[in-house]
Amino acid sequence: MTQLTEIHGVVQDHYGAIAESRSSCCGANGCCDDASNATLLYNAELLDGLPADVTGLSLGCGDPVTIAGLQPGERVLDLGSGGGIDCFLAARQVGAAGSVIGVDMTPAMLAQAHANQQRMGVTNVEFRQGQIEALPVADNSIDVVMSNCVINLAPDKLAVFREAFRVLRPGGRVAVSDIVTEGEFSDELRADLSQWAGCVTGAIDAADYMAQMHAAGFTDIAVTDKRSAAEIVPIQPGMPRVYSARVTALKPTA
Repeated sequence: MTQLTEIHGVVQDHYGAIAESRSSCCGANGCCDDASNATLLYNAELLDGLPADVTGLSLGCGDPVTIAGLQPGERVLDLGSGGGIDCFLAARQVGAAGSVIGVDMTPAMLAQAHANQQRMGVTNVEFRQGQIEALPVADNSIDVVMSNCVINLAPDKLAVFREAFRVLRPGGRVAVSDIVTEGEFSDELRADLSQWAGCVTGAIDAADYMAQMHAAGFTDIAVTDKRSAAEIVPIQPGMPRVYSARVTALKPTA
């Protein structure tokens, strides 16, 4: 428990500093880069009309909004919502009849998200403080769970997947972009919490990632594609192959 708490503390401090300084979290070419990162991850049409304060806190490694296939009226939950970019994109797609909840544990990130929401006048998004291993969301209340380069940061990924399963309605779906590996990090690298907070050593093997989703109850789990994250993560001795992956899954209807 002490180690889990320590990881949460390091990650929260890391992203709190990003929100306050608006600097990148993974370096000049990293998955967690600043405004230029958004233009690399999302279709330009999706970003049209978003202010720089939103795109400038795009800290992901993919585009979960597009793979989610959102429909008008759906209820969406974003795990680790940061400055809110995926929430605001989802809000456009679900429309006034739908709703979006963003959950983040970092107060400075939530402050940025709330400020962005007020600036944009978005009314169908709500931001809540909490850990993704213990979501402040009701059972069976969500149609789609999204996440963007966040679950790799969680020290207890099975708890995250169980919570996602709990809040999804039967037949609901998961669409996430995340960092996964092919193989394992050395014990020395795993112990480096600064690497963990930088979207690196918290990542697990893709097969283990899918196995934990299955253990949580999900079906139809698929890595729809993955691309090398070598440009994101500097290669070091003791590192496996690292990928940015898009993962989808369903909660059974019965």
